[in-house]
Formats: sequence, C-alpha cells, structure tokens
Amino acid sequence: MKDPYRQIVRPLLFHGVTLDPEFLHRRAINLLTWLGQSQKSGVAAQAHPWLRQQFCLADPRLAQTYWGLPFANPLGLAAGFDKDGEAAPVWPLMGFGFAELGTVTRHPQPGNPQPRLFRLVKDEAVLNRMGFNNHGAAALAKRLATYWASARPTVPIGINLGKSKVTELADAAEDYRFSFQQLYPYGDYFVVNVSSPNTPGLRSLQATDQLAPILAALQEENRDHKPILVKIAPDLAYPDLDAVIDLALAHGLAGIIATNTTIARTGLQTKTLLQTGNAVAEEAGGISGAPLRQRSTAIIHYIYQRTEGKLPIVGVGGIFTAADAWEKIAAGASLLQVYTGWIYEGPWMARRILEGLLTQLEEHRLTTIAEAVGLSHRS
Repeated sequence: MKDPYRQIVRPLLFHGVTLDPEFLHRRAINLLTWLGQSQKSGVAAQAHPWLRQQFCLADPRLAQTYWGLPFANPLGLAAGFDKDGEAAPVWPLMGFGFAELGTVTRHPQPGNPQPRLFRLVKDEAVLNRMGFNNHGAAALAKRLATYWASARPTVPIGINLGKSKVTELADAAEDYRFSFQQLYPYGDYFVVNVSSPNTPGLRSLQATDQLAPILAALQEENRDHKPILVKIAPDLAYPDLDAVIDLALAHGLAGIIATNTTIARTGLQTKTLLQTGNAVAEEAGGISGAPLRQRSTAIIHYIYQRTEGKLPIVGVGGIFTAADAWEKIAAGASLLQVYTGWIYEGPWMARRILEGLLTQLEEHRLTTIAEAVGLSHRS
C-alpha cells in the first residue's frame, strides 16, 4: 500500500520545514475534527468510506472484550493527542480499536509557557512539557454531549483525568471527583493520570497514601461500575511499582496503563533542541517515543508477572511497528496505545501494525490476539 505520508509529508515536516510542532498539531486537530463531521450531506462525511478503506482493518482474530467493552482490535490512540475531544468522532475511521481523550482537568488551564513541544528526530522521540493545557471538564462534557447526541463512537472511548495545577495536592481527590462526575455519562472507561512530569508535584500522587483517597473518591461515584485505570510513570522504582499494583488490586481497578513519558535522558542522540538551542538534558519535560520502548515493555512484563496476568495492562511507549506492538503484547499487554509513533509514521500506521499482528499470529500458530497476551512468559 502506498503511503504518501511517509513518502512526501514526513520528509517535509521533519526535515524540510521548521514550523513549531504545536502549531502543526493544532492544524492536524482542526483537519481531523472536520473529517469527523457526521452530516450525511457534508463533504467530510463523503470521505468516510475512503478513510475506512485506507486505514481500517477488520478481522475477528484481533477482537477482544475487556470490562464488558468490545475492542475490535488492540490498538488505541493514547491520551494527549486529542485533549479536548474535538476530533472524537473521527478516531474509529483512522483504524483504532479505541481512543482516549484528555488529559482533562477540573479547571480550564493554558498549560506551560511556549515553546513546550519539541521533536527529537534522531531519536524518533518527542519532548513535551505541555502542562495539561485543556478547556476543562465541563467544556469537554458539553462537547461530548453534542457529539454523542448524533452518534456515539463505534469504539470504546476513554477519558484521562488529571489534577488542575491550581488545586493543592491535599485537595486532589475532590478535583478528580469533579471531573469524573462531569464526564461520567460520556466515557466508556476512565484513567487516573498521576504520572505526568509536567504538573508540579503530580507524580507524588503515585505514592499509596496520596493515590488511595483519589481512587476511593472515584469508586464512590462509580455507580455503574465503569472501568477505572491508573496511568503510571516509567521511572518508578520497583518497590513503588509494587505498591501501586497492590493499591490497584485493593481498589478494584480495571487495569494499569504502562507507561507515561520518562524524565530519563540517557542514550539520546539529540543534544540540543532545534527551536531553542538549549541542551536536551537541561530541558524540563517528558520524553516519549522510541527511547521509552524498552523501559515500558520491561514494566509491562513485570506487572504481568507480578499479577499473574490477572490485571489487564494497556501498553504504551515507543510503538512504531508491528514488531514493537507484538513485543508488548507478548510481555503482557492486553491492549496498546500509540501517540508519538503515529506522528512519525502517519495515518497508515494503524493498518500496517494490525496487518503485522495477523502475520505474527499465523507464524506463532495462534488463532486470536488474546492467546498472544503474555506469550513471552510461557516460552
């Protein structure tokens, strides 16, 4: 299949022009929002069959059910790309089996000063310190109410919740509770994000004495028993990871998302940022993409082993190819998410990965993707 993104667009955007990555991201969201329009007479809606034909791949071998939700395939869009849910209707058309909106906070907030998004092209990575820039939970709820009134997406939609910067750590539980209440009718599952490095003090909420009140508050409001997951940092020490796992089990969480961005800087080829000229090692922010791949897979492997495969894991970090995806599934990930890889590889990426996963199933003489979850633990 020809891929004009990799042949034409990517060389131009990554090597030919020096436009701000956040500006380009804004333009992409605008285009995707337009494409997601569902009016039957609209030009964008007329493109929907073409989008499905190009980017989607339906095969029962890739389908799974978790938490009572049907996932047509294991590949989802990670939180951070569509923070305000503007493009929510389009994600099923791009080949994803699910999508996660946010991170959204109780209070609208502009995020950190610009520039705050940087490409590390030599490392196939992104450094960001966005700071949960979003329009707030109430605004997202209003938008999704309008979207869902026309048609609810055909894939599960998750909503990623973060703490407002203006909220004191001691009041974090009520901050998360408010957003959860506002968005409860619209999310198929919810994620407690306590692992972004770009909100001061946020990662301290991964400590069990800080995280427990947040989880308890959300479960108090969880009248329909919707799935709640926690998203963790790749930089946790294993004793701290053990504590989070135990807490997740104690509070009946549906799973763990492993992992968020890393604050580690080891092994990077990019030494200075193009936009600022500053040394990467000295710049604040989290790194996503290829440098995160090995660490996130190791954490997935550990969680799966520690829980004996009883707690579903959503694997994210450095997935660019079908081989990357298969490695995480074999390590124990039931579902996968992509963000940075999708930016580098383009919209045909999802279909290529799904085709590659089917090839892997055939080579391993497996009939469904569910049989591959945790395969490396059985070899």
